[in-house]
Amino acid sequence: MAKQDVYNIHPSGWEGDPAEERFKVSTLDYLTVCTYNNYALFFRLKDAEKSRAVEILIAGLERTLSQARHLCGTIEKDPAGGHSFVKKKDSTVRLFVQWLDSPAVREDYPSFDEIHDGDYRTSLLGDIQRWSVPPMTYGEKPEAHPDNSPVVASYKANFIQGGLVFIMHSHHYSNDVMGWAGLTHQLAENCYAIANKTPFPTWDPACMDLSRLTKPEMPNEVKVDGPLAPSRHPGHIPSETLLFHLPKSKSAELKIHASPSDGTWISTYDAFSAFIWRTLSRLRAPVFQPDLSAPLFWVEAVDMRRRLHSPKVAPRLQHNVMAGALSSTAPAITPTAAEVISGWPLSKLASYIRQLTDSVTQEALDQTLDMVSIVRDKTALNMRIDSYPPMSILQTDHRDANVTSANFGFGTPTTYRHLLDCMTPGVFIIYPPRDKAPESNEGPEFSITYEKGLKQALIEDPNWNQYFEYRGVDAVEACERRSFAPEES
Repeated sequence: MAKQDVYNIHPSGWEGDPAEERFKVSTLDYLTVCTYNNYALFFRLKDAEKSRAVEILIAGLERTLSQARHLCGTIEKDPAGGHSFVKKKDSTVRLFVQWLDSPAVREDYPSFDEIHDGDYRTSLLGDIQRWSVPPMTYGEKPEAHPDNSPVVASYKANFIQGGLVFIMHSHHYSNDVMGWAGLTHQLAENCYAIANKTPFPTWDPACMDLSRLTKPEMPNEVKVDGPLAPSRHPGHIPSETLLFHLPKSKSAELKIHASPSDGTWISTYDAFSAFIWRTLSRLRAPVFQPDLSAPLFWVEAVDMRRRLHSPKVAPRLQHNVMAGALSSTAPAITPTAAEVISGWPLSKLASYIRQLTDSVTQEALDQTLDMVSIVRDKTALNMRIDSYPPMSILQTDHRDANVTSANFGFGTPTTYRHLLDCMTPGVFIIYPPRDKAPESNEGPEFSITYEKGLKQALIEDPNWNQYFEYRGVDAVEACERRSFAPEES
């Protein structure tokens, strides 16, 4: 059995903290997915550097938890309604340190080189419970429900041959991906200062100010009953997550291919989003047989930190500061399934994606928050894409996370992954390029949760392969785990 140490991390200066601190769950937090996030950062490390890395991580977490204070504790019901992140004076966050590089166990785990050569696919790790802190892995589960006093955060450092896999768990109410990225950069800067004995970075108190996104708790007499909590749609079939790569040069070609002839601007994001939506819809339609005259459901998560203007908010603002651009509610003509598959030119579909993204404004978000504020049970409002029919898509863009620039003092991550062993059909994660050097042709990677029975048609599709490279199965259901041996394409 692997050796494991457990550290209960107090925020620095905790001895002088109040007996209890409460940080309100924002009105917007309720609209995210009610689950845990499970991010893994991969570092290449020599054996001689590992013990020092533990010391730096402990000290860095102490300082960071004293700044992002909502992470240290649990989520609890408020007597007057709603929920809060509750930090007690003696609250701690657990850091597990697991040694998977000893001669007794290292053959049971992949080395850093094996993980790197396998493009950091989660499937290479085998049982991710061994790398994580149960039950804080991804998936809708009772332990994550805010009424059940969920722990907000925990961490696990897994030392393997040639490196470190550092797991950062947090309840999704505490952070979206860009909130987590801001936290990760703050942690890295704190660690760097500790390692190099340089001045610590500043922490803007505005990073904890959620007043802009929190509506007052309404009196019971004006509250209304909202929808029932969403559940999985019965039409879904078994899925697994596939990893694809879009080289920089191919991305440029695709943008030219999808650009409108009248000179209307679209982004690279619009181009590849339209192409993905079209290709996957074309390949799925013969199996699921949707009504071709009806629209398909498509939603993207849009970071609002740069879009809020009255007032502006801190770039590393914690919690969920994102809004969904939904095809079902956006002020644009929604294409039918037939138009997504082939009826519209790709340029028109790309322009539609741009309209959806642009429709997410501060004013639209304010209207949404006003509607949410009067709902009695806000926990039932969480987004759950698998409650929608097959062929629905939820896309989340991580390209601005830029984690590979975060120098922790003992090393810089080579990349990161959101570890999954629970498949949610239709969830697409867009990872940033691992190598941003100007001479590199490395582009974004796409983790696409897709029906197992249809995957070969996608992998072999000539139109798809004109742009996208298949890098293997990224993740599988926990009940279908396989070894980390290289798999066939």
